Order: sequence, then structure tokens, then C-alpha cells
Amino acid sequence: MRSLNECRKMLENNEFAAHFLDIYADPGKAERQKERYLNALGAFEDQFGDRPVEIFSAPGRTEVGGNHTDHQHGEVLAASINDDAIAVASRREDGTVRVLSAGYPMITLTIQDDFMPVPEEQGTTAGLIRGMLAGMKDRGYAVGGFDAYITSDVLGGSGLSSSAAFETLIGTILSGLYNSMTCDAVTIAKLGQYAENVYFGKPCGLMDQMACSVGALCHMDFADPANPVIEKIDYDFGAAGFSLCITDTKGSHADLTPDYAAVPAEMCSVAKALGKNVLREVPEELFLSSLPSLREKLGDRPLLRAMHFYQENRRVQEEASSLLSGDLENFLLAVQASGDSSFKYLQNVYTSRDVLHQNVSLALCLSEYTLRKTASERGDLPEGLSRIGVARVHGGGFAGTIQAFVPDASVSAYQKAMDDVFGEGACMVLKIRKYGGIRVTA
Repeated sequence: MRSLNECRKMLENNEFAAHFLDIYADPGKAERQKERYLNALGAFEDQFGDRPVEIFSAPGRTEVGGNHTDHQHGEVLAASINDDAIAVASRREDGTVRVLSAGYPMITLTIQDDFMPVPEEQGTTAGLIRGMLAGMKDRGYAVGGFDAYITSDVLGGSGLSSSAAFETLIGTILSGLYNSMTCDAVTIAKLGQYAENVYFGKPCGLMDQMACSVGALCHMDFADPANPVIEKIDYDFGAAGFSLCITDTKGSHADLTPDYAAVPAEMCSVAKALGKNVLREVPEELFLSSLPSLREKLGDRPLLRAMHFYQENRRVQEEASSLLSGDLENFLLAVQASGDSSFKYLQNVYTSRDVLHQNVSLALCLSEYTLRKTASERGDLPEGLSRIGVARVHGGGFAGTIQAFVPDASVSAYQKAMDDVFGEGACMVLKIRKYGGIRVTA
């Protein structure tokens, strides 16, 4: 660990400049990190005093392909992004864990022999911290007390997985302070899912945590969740003249828990009707041949969602192989098909319990209109999607965000169109970051 003042002087002398550019993949964003990190050091010192510290970072994530497939042990294409949560952290010797996140009250826990879930902590950040401590300890890693000040620009509720970034950050802190960074990224991701499932009370899959922890653009196969197969894909969208845009439609997530929970529940109901636990265990041919009896037993929507799963798994494979071969047009066709399937078959673009509010539907419609209009004004029609761009629902859906791959020449017009409707700053231009959870002061 370095002294807090040593870290401060290194930042002031721009000794982290090249490191920031490597991490954040964008000159403007990298330049802004100096002030952000200095402010974090100052906040840590104000709260916890002048102590030896380490600085850690964990990114948010974007789902590129595989909408609602991971909880059925399916395949996904996901990437870490250059929005992140950072922590200034220092060891404590008294077994106390104190975590202060910017804008929130201090959370204090005590290291215990047995970190049992606390019912009152379900749905809270304290539950996530307790779950990460429990998971690390149960797997034989050292745990101990620490103080941490955390600040994040991964917006909560924006579909970029702020909770998975937080879990990855806590796991990386424990790995760095007590285990010499020997806890690998896949293990930290599994611990994050464990904390969220058991201690937070959210039945999520593994995609969010894996993308945040592993980093880069990855094709992930969860057929065996205990041993996921991960293939990193080196594709430079910037070199291809495309930008990744995420628009937060700022719809309310209140009362949407039943809608989110129904998606995996209905998919699992199909699997269980055929004697299995998840759809990945059910051969597609068996599912299709069983449609008449399944309709009578379950109704139609679970079957549509299951059909989406099988098709989406194939699309993920198509997207990955297209990027590996440099076929941008075919990749974009698959992204568009993914969005269409999510809207029509998965049905996670708006809740049927409130049809008057359709933020995501409106954003998708506006995206298609704007992308085609700007391409036409450039004279790029009818040259295909690699000249126009595509958009799709992003993440859980219902009221969150949309994702768009936008030609660089259209980005300004696209951002303005989305911000005009959904508010200033709603549309964010992001970069894929090559690192997952890391110790910045390594």
C-alpha cells in the first residue's frame, strides 16, 4: 500500500495519466479521472484519516446479446464499459468493515465466524457486503476489516449493473487487501451472484457479475454455471466507425419486480413441465414437439419466452462469430433480430399492467426514425445496417435502457434526439473497457 499523500502527489504530477487512458479507453474520460480520484482520496481522509491506501476499480457492463438467457444457463455476449465504481480502501486490524459510498450513510459490519444472511438486510447494500464476505470466507480466502470510500459513475437503475459493479469492487478489495490479488475474476463473479441471490434476495443469473469482473467483450456460455466457458473477443467498434450508445429512458422501476421475476419463472415452468430445471437442459426438438400439451398446461406466453431463449442462444453464437470474422453487417443484423425477438416474444419492453407508459418502446421507435433519417441525409441509404445503425432493449427491460450501435457520423444527431425526449444526459456514449475489477495502484 502507498501512503495517501503519495497517491495524491502521483495524481497531481499526472503519473497516472497513461494508466487512466489505458483503463478508460477515452482521452476525455481519462483526463477527468485525476480530479475524481483526488476527490475520492480527500473524502477518504476526511472520514477515515491519513492512512496507507489502495485504490480499486470495477466497471459497469453492457449486454450485447443474450437477453434473459443467462438464468436459463444460456449464452451471452457482454462487455465491461468505461463507467466504473472506484474505492479508496485501507486495512483495519480490529475486524470492523466500514464502507461509505458517496451520497449514502456509512455501513458498518463486524467480521464473524459465521456470516449468516440477515433478513433485515435483504435488498440492501449491507446485504451485498455481508454476502461477499461470507462467500470469500467459505471458499477459503482470507477476510478482514477495512475502511473504504466508494464513488461510482455507473448510474443505479440505468441497466449498466451498478450492483454487480459494487459486488465486483468489494470482492476486488478483499482480494487486494488480504489475498495478494489471488482471487480470480470468475470466482469474484460467482461470489457476486451468490451475494445477490442469497443475501440481497434477487434471483439473477451470472452475466452481470461476470462481465463486470472479467472485463472486455466476452462470449460466455453458462451451460455449466460452475465452470462457465469464456471467450474474449477483440473487436474495435471505434475502428469500424461505430459508437456504443446507451439511453436511460428514466422510466420508473417501481412495482416492476413481478414483471422481472415472471420471465425466468415462466421459462423455468416450461423446463419443469418437461422434467428439467432450466431450458438449456431441454432439447429444442422436445420443446417443439410438446407445444400442444404445453399450451394447454401453461398458456402461450411462457412458450413464446422459451422460443425467444432458443433463438437468442443461436443469435449470440452468430454475433460472436461475426465479430471474430470482422463481419459487422451480419453482427448488426443479429442485434436487430435480438431486439425484435425481445419485443415480440420475450415481451420485456413494457409491462402489460400499464400500457400508457412505454418509455422503452418510444425510445426504440425514436432510435429507428433518427438513425434512418440521419443516414438518409448523409446519402447512406440503402447501404445496409452498417451504414444506418441499430437499437435494441438493453438488460432486464420494461422501463430501463436501450442500446444502440450508431455510426460515428450520426452520434451527435442521435444524442440530441434522445436527450430532447428523455432529458439532458439521457444518452451516453460508452467505450468497451478491457479490464474488469482491478487494483489501480498496482
